[in-house]
Amino acid sequence: MADFDQELDASGLNCPLPILRAKKALAAMSSGQVLKIIATDPGSVKDFEAFATQTGNELLSSSEEGGKYVFLMKKA
Repeated sequence: MADFDQELDASGLNCPLPILRAKKALAAMSSGQVLKIIATDPGSVKDFEAFATQTGNELLSSSEEGGKYVFLMKKA
């Protein structure tokens, strides 16, 4: 059983596309569900922190694995 409900692969996309895709995906999800986002843009780390603060969605984790940035965000 995965610890997320939906996965969004934003690899190869530059700011602000990963955020915009995540925003759209989260909008279609239910409160409490978790979205896993995979991005390759190093700027996405700060972007997702700011996005979480601005939207009230909870950034559960942020990690880097071999040049890919993986985020788990819980919908508010």
